[in-house]
Amino acid sequence: MIEALKDDTIVHRLGGRFKLTSLIQHRVRELMDGARPLVERQGRSDLEVAITEIAEGKIDIETAPEQAPES
Repeated sequence: MIEALKDDTIVHRLGGRFKLTSLIQHRVRELMDGARPLVERQGRSDLEVAITEIAEGKIDIETAPEQAPES
């Protein structure tokens, strides 16, 4: 499963390695806290499930809309 991380397509889609790492950490924490996986577990660890979900585009980073400076 870590093979999916060797391709920079995911990194570019999310906006960089830091954002990818942050998303993985956040999703693994959710899974550890009991969140329902969005893909079949098939004996995979929480880390592998999180990476699979990201690679398949089932989860993404939510960004807040940029606020225009007040005049």
